[in-house]
Amino acid sequence: MHVWIEILLGAAILAGIRLMSKPETAVQGNRLTALSLLTAVLLLLWRDNILPQPILLAALATGAALGLVLALRVTMLQMPQMVALLNGLGGAASMLTVFVAVADNTHTPGLAGLATGGLAVAVGGVTLSGSLVAAAKLHRLLPQQPIRIPFTLPRTSAALILPFLLMLLLHGQTGSESTMWMLLLAACALALGALLALPVGGADMPITISLLNSMSGLAASTCGFVVDNAFLVAAGAIVGASGFILTRVMCGAMNRSLMQVLTGATVALPPSPFPLPPSPFLKPAAHAAAFDPVESLLEAKSVVIIPGYGMALGEAETQVRDLYELLAGRGADVKFAIHPVAGRMPGHMTVLLADVDIPYDKMIQIDAINPEFPRTDVAVIVGACDVVNPAANTAVGTPIYGMPILRAHQAKRIIVCNADTKPGYSGIENPLYQQGNVVLLPGNASSTLHQLLKDLQSRISRR
Repeated sequence: MHVWIEILLGAAILAGIRLMSKPETAVQGNRLTALSLLTAVLLLLWRDNILPQPILLAALATGAALGLVLALRVTMLQMPQMVALLNGLGGAASMLTVFVAVADNTHTPGLAGLATGGLAVAVGGVTLSGSLVAAAKLHRLLPQQPIRIPFTLPRTSAALILPFLLMLLLHGQTGSESTMWMLLLAACALALGALLALPVGGADMPITISLLNSMSGLAASTCGFVVDNAFLVAAGAIVGASGFILTRVMCGAMNRSLMQVLTGATVALPPSPFPLPPSPFLKPAAHAAAFDPVESLLEAKSVVIIPGYGMALGEAETQVRDLYELLAGRGADVKFAIHPVAGRMPGHMTVLLADVDIPYDKMIQIDAINPEFPRTDVAVIVGACDVVNPAANTAVGTPIYGMPILRAHQAKRIIVCNADTKPGYSGIENPLYQQGNVVLLPGNASSTLHQLLKDLQSRISRR
């Protein structure tokens, strides 16, 4: 592939990623990036004069068909595990490419070439197994809670050290010997990926998926060095860098370190034993129904809806959209408060809301929406708990202490549409439920919102 074509395609991918940074242009960016990558693959195959081979054409057609079927059949609720699976496939592709290059002696020779190939196999293997574990957790094939493995630290340390030792042993190996060492390296990498992903809990999956996405890019970039392809190096580096930046941003949004996430140290499994110091915003609830939620919504001039993972589980985004349209149609200023780690993948809530045609300018990020809560007439919480838990401000020593939250407790009135009042994933009781300006509507979010909408429409028709 000529250098100028590689530069042009690289620029197109960068432009696509730039477009994907804004919800309004994300679709165009995704299409541009996909088209650029497809063009790069076809040009590379044409340059090497292997495009017309029947087996290659059959493989391209099979992959395209499988991708189309998955895109059509996977629901929005299943999107996090789909993203995790695609990250794993990216790592597997890099790993297999290096195996073929080593077997055919087409990789860069010498110690540098073998070390680079070993690194690509190691990172690709970790990405594959880690992503498969993440997808299994998200699909509830594995427990959502962290899986504690005996002697985790010695096992993980050994799994980290072995790949480096095996990469050193690759030096001077040729033919079948190098392939054997590569297989051992791949086995260690697969074990390491599983050991890293199993202790991670379901609520920390957005960070884990972002990290695995970064690793899939790193594997592809390293693989590009092995097969001497500058475009693959550049594209993989872009994915790796952007994924790592996103990982750091999301760790900051949760006030947690990446090491805490990977070791499962951010989760308290039993109900919290920590006494919560008093907060100036918290007042004991005087009675079960502090106010009439229907009348409050009809009178509200400003409403903030806060979606969480419970909305995804209850598949309640359609009812949320209907509530938004009803209130906005009556002249209320309705906005959506988006926490960066709500859900099970980066941007999960934004994706769900966009799928039901919620305007992008109504989705407000945490830093911009928090100052508006004190003057908000009604805050409607739909399936969110930890991201609105005021204990994050006061309960020193708990897993969520210091985590930035959506300050829904400062709104004038609060309607909570959660399954129950049990602690969220962190295991910390939510004192928000005890405020005197809160009405609880327990149950599946789809059902409770459906009933709330019926009551609103009935009250409107009687006026």
